[in-house]
This record gives sequence, C-alpha cells and structure tokens, in this order.
Amino acid sequence: MESALEEIEFLALSQNRVDALRYLSEQPHTRRELVELTGASQPTLGRILHDFEEREWIVREDSAYRATVTGKLVSRGFSELVEILETDAKLRPIVRWLPTETISFDLEHLTAATITTPSQVRPNAPVKRALKLLSNANDVRIFSYAFNEQSLDIIANRTEAGDQQFKGVFSSETIDALTDDSQLREQLRALLDADGAEIRITDELIPMATTIADSTVHLFLRDDNGILQASIDVDEPAVRSWAEELFEDYWQAAEPLDFDRL
Repeated sequence: MESALEEIEFLALSQNRVDALRYLSEQPHTRRELVELTGASQPTLGRILHDFEEREWIVREDSAYRATVTGKLVSRGFSELVEILETDAKLRPIVRWLPTETISFDLEHLTAATITTPSQVRPNAPVKRALKLLSNANDVRIFSYAFNEQSLDIIANRTEAGDQQFKGVFSSETIDALTDDSQLREQLRALLDADGAEIRITDELIPMATTIADSTVHLFLRDDNGILQASIDVDEPAVRSWAEELFEDYWQAAEPLDFDRL
C-alpha cells in the first residue's frame, strides 16, 4: 500500500489524472467523454482508469465510470491542497506585512484578493486602488491611523452630493494633523456637516488602515518603518464580517468628533 505522500505525488504528476478524477467526482462519464474532457489519449486514459480502479477511487457501471466515496474525498482534498498552495504563492511576497496578529479569518479567504504593489512607473498604485474603490462605493466605513487628502476629497464630495454614506474612526493624531492645514480643516468641517457622514476619534492605537467599501475590504500594508509596501482588497463574506466586527469595536470605543475640535 502506497503512502499518502506517494498518492499525492501520483496525482500531482499528471494533470490528466487530476482532471479525470474531478470530472468523475462531479458525475459519471464514459471513456469517450473523458477523452474529450481531459484531452488525454485513449491509451493514457485507459491507464488512468485502471490505476483509479486499483485504488477503488472509481467503479464502472455499464459503459460509464463514477467516483466512489473515497474517490470524491481524494479529489476534494487534493483540490483544497492546490488552493492552499496557490494562496500561499500569491501571499508570499506580502505575508510579512499582513496584520496576522489581528486577522482572525483563514487566509484561504484571500485566494481571490487583488494585491497592488508600488512600482517605478506606478509608485502610488496602492493608493490609487483605494481611491478607485472609494469613488464607486455607496457605503464606506474606515478605521485607520491615517486619512490622506485624496481620500478626504473623494469622500467629502460624494457624501455632500448624497452619493455616499460614510462612517470613520481615526486616531486623534490623524485628525489633529488634518486640522493643522486650513484647507483640509475646512474640507473636514464640510464632511462632518454632511447628513451622510459620521466621524469618531480615539486615542487607542489603530494598527492598520482598513476600508470597507460596500462589500469589499481594503487594507494598506506597511513595513515596520511605516513605508507603504502594498495594498490588498477582497470581496469575501468572511473577511467582510471580520472587518465589520473590528470597525464596530473601534466605533463603540471612540468619541464623536465635534466642531469644537476643528
């Protein structure tokens, strides 16, 4: 009897094996149908089916083959392993900057995430990605240690026009920095005066800049020196639930920003 690692190698060495077992796990197929679906030759597919039958991953019924319970289990488990490794490969360049001490969801939920990194020709690419999300969202919630001028401009304009609902929790230092600039202070006052906007401030440390734009969660990823290294955004229910719970925690602990502070 082969070891589990040998069985994994047996599947991994042939995309045709992986595909054939997956197709048979979905529904029964004839040999001719499997040839068309996988693109394998008749002799190759014959050997694959023989090997599967020896492992009792499939059974033949009349002219068709179907996966057994264990065949379906193996196919599903192998697919999950592939997804995990694909996620690992995708996150590997940025994992050192992920706030893993705060993240409570499985990283597999970031499989479909969009990762944006700066480059020589697009040094502000992560910021522009965030601005694009803000420009198209009807409902925006932010908890962050920063509030840049471009984000403030978009949110203020859309909120005042009635195109967006906004709630934000920011560190006190962030708001104080904005009020030091007369133009930004007036823009912040206009935002605070809009019907669809609420802002709260906190002296508590907010370790990451997080935006919930409709159903999409966006994170800025910075290194230990505070330098922006990447951004990541994903439309995934588990990630959104995590972000919404964190936002509510910060929101409940923060104090409303009033005009006197401005």
